[in-house]
Amino acid sequence: MARIGVIGAGYVGLTTAACFARLGHTVVCADVDEAKVSALSRASVGAHEPRLAELVAEGLGTGRLRFVLGNRAALADVDFVFVCVPTPTGPDGAADLTFVDAVLDEARGTVGPDCVIVIKSTVPAGTTERVAAVIDRPVVSNPEFLREGHAVDDFLRPQRVVVGAPGPRGAAGREAAVRVAELYAGTGAPAIVTDSASAELVKYASNCFLAMKLSYVNSLAELCERVGADVSDVTEGMSLDDRIGGAFLSPGPGWGGSCFPKDTRALLSTAESLDVDFPLLRATIDTNHAQAHRVVGLVRDAVGPLRGARLALLGLTFKAGTDDLRDSPALATATLLAAEGAVLTGYDPCVSADCGPVRVLPSAEEAARDADALVILTEWPEFADLDWEDMASTMTGRSVVDTRNLLPPAKVTEAGFHLVPLGRPTP
Repeated sequence: MARIGVIGAGYVGLTTAACFARLGHTVVCADVDEAKVSALSRASVGAHEPRLAELVAEGLGTGRLRFVLGNRAALADVDFVFVCVPTPTGPDGAADLTFVDAVLDEARGTVGPDCVIVIKSTVPAGTTERVAAVIDRPVVSNPEFLREGHAVDDFLRPQRVVVGAPGPRGAAGREAAVRVAELYAGTGAPAIVTDSASAELVKYASNCFLAMKLSYVNSLAELCERVGADVSDVTEGMSLDDRIGGAFLSPGPGWGGSCFPKDTRALLSTAESLDVDFPLLRATIDTNHAQAHRVVGLVRDAVGPLRGARLALLGLTFKAGTDDLRDSPALATATLLAAEGAVLTGYDPCVSADCGPVRVLPSAEEAARDADALVILTEWPEFADLDWEDMASTMTGRSVVDTRNLLPPAKVTEAGFHLVPLGRPTP
């Protein structure tokens, strides 16, 4: 088994460290946040991620996992160093590599000559090649494919492991790339060993394609509304075609989170910097920006002028199963509603503090009290099981805009509500 250092105890780094420890490796995970390191050393995991806290506790208990403050302790006496630091969007839309470069500068004079530096952070194509040219150590790319809410399962049972080394087809560093791929042997996943630019592009290409499917189905849903079709039936018919499949064909208020907005902008920036016209990706981004405005239009059509209207928003995170509010389409919609003068209350199972213009309350029922309309923005399953007759008894209005097509139409309408779904005929 290997000795692994992980730099960064964020969402990706913590999952990587805990899961490698579960696979039997010895892992030291470093972060610059003293409070975070202290909490993790006590097995206190703040992130809402199924099984992650359990694996952290297990790793600490077996001694295969420990957390340290500062990077140097994770760079010494290890066989592999995984760089798992943020690559936020820069002012020009490109990925900001400040944190990655800082870690690599520190690693240059610290890691042993045979230690493999693994860039797991999402970086533009060519980054690993650039780093390898200035660091006299093996450097490979190993992009992550972790879905929030499913990160542990995605790591321990991945669909694929991608590793890339600099040079054509990874020729120069193929041995290092194969060593990294072997770290995942316990997962049973197929491994793709290639050149680093291809590996880096796999991550961007995957996320941007999925974002494109979501933008496509949101436009399709609007078309269904105009012609009287049901988008659920249309996508079911599409999904039975093996070439298409059913994943990411559910309409909604837009896509968000920590990856899709950042990665689509970064890939488009890379294409533009190389004079590659990518109108399909540009349209994917533009369509998503327009989706929040479309949702506001549906709410306005349902309740009339929004100034002074009391609206209850159910769901604030960017998707169900996570507490992540980054680039949440629910909050983008809330901002637009507030700009038109709406008074907003909200509820989300994983959010307790007020979010921008939304006053967060401890239950859906309290958020809906005296509301003129209710808007479903995140697909938390529990919203489908609400007592709609009880909701009707406390609300002022009778409009429900369901941007996730989550609610049972019969129950909602039988309680006296006017249900506005997305891409479906109004019941």
